Amino acid sequence: MSALSFEVLANDSGSAARVGRLRLAQAELETPVFMPVGTQASVKSQTPDDVMATGSQLILANTYHLMLRPSAELVNELGGVQRFMAWPHAILTDSGGYQVFSLADLRKLDDDGVVFRSHIDGSPQALSPERSMEVQRLLGSDIAMVLDECPPGDADRPTVQRAVDRTSRWAERCLASERAPGQARFGIVQGGSYLDMRQAHLETIASMPFEGLALGGFSVGEAMSVTYELLTELGPRMPTDRPRYLMGVGKPIDLLRAIGSGIDMFDCVLPTRNARNGQALTWNGRVNLKQSRHRRDPSPIDPDCKCAVCTTFSRAYLRHLITAAEMLGPRLITQHNLHFYQDLTRAARQAIREGRYPQWAAEAEARMLANDEVKTDR
Repeated sequence: MSALSFEVLANDSGSAARVGRLRLAQAELETPVFMPVGTQASVKSQTPDDVMATGSQLILANTYHLMLRPSAELVNELGGVQRFMAWPHAILTDSGGYQVFSLADLRKLDDDGVVFRSHIDGSPQALSPERSMEVQRLLGSDIAMVLDECPPGDADRPTVQRAVDRTSRWAERCLASERAPGQARFGIVQGGSYLDMRQAHLETIASMPFEGLALGGFSVGEAMSVTYELLTELGPRMPTDRPRYLMGVGKPIDLLRAIGSGIDMFDCVLPTRNARNGQALTWNGRVNLKQSRHRRDPSPIDPDCKCAVCTTFSRAYLRHLITAAEMLGPRLITQHNLHFYQDLTRAARQAIREGRYPQWAAEAEARMLANDEVKTDR
């Protein structure tokens, strides 16, 4: 039996946005929520205490990577993924499907699953729905994602339909597999950029006894305007009594749009990846700390931010760390970025409770676009 429970606490009067309470075995949190990505049982450059200090209680780990290194069996032997990485809260593991399907030149796909070569050492590997669920059971995550087939954003209808049909069959096989005690399982909706296929597949996956539903196959090459249009149609159609998860889409403006469509959960590598490139994410858009304008700037990344980075360090110092290739630079900017994402979802929840989400989100988006430094690099 799953330890997951979900209830809606508030609905926005002018949009599909909602506030929910998600209870898991090792966390209780409110949605909308952003999950930092800890691909290899590590949020890059951050200790568990660093991540917790941002307000995060739920992070994502990657089935594919942990299966290959150090192996799910070893992680299980050492007490499961939470104990292995000393993370005291909840973990969602993805199925590994996206990573495998991105290795187009290294894999062979059929109805049984995927045979591929490890990107680490070239060794032959296999991933089926049953093996994906076995790996996630051994890892002991709170939420396990089903194995799905993710077609590229420009795939034609026959290709997308085959992926949809295969994902449905694999979903049934995943449900029939053993799960870890208390582990919840989420189904994944595919369908590419075709609304009719998305709607039909949503009905199919929603009819299955998953504890939550996810929208997969976005941000794989399609225009973001298409993604927004699809989310506007799909979000409100998803079951109201289960959490709704948009996989791998996570620019701040993307979150604002998706929350307005009723999405509850998000993950993305953007806050950690951008930090390694010297980009801080703020209410005023991206701050490019590599720019010479920050060389003598004594101000923080964001004067309104209360994170430990903004209350301690100047833009000038952070720019120095980045240009000197000091490891501390990406670490500090990552801390700020993760804190910002928690601030964003917290502010979104407050706006929803007050029934003013559309106006608040439109103002936040306009402010981010108007002041984004990356458009004006020099």
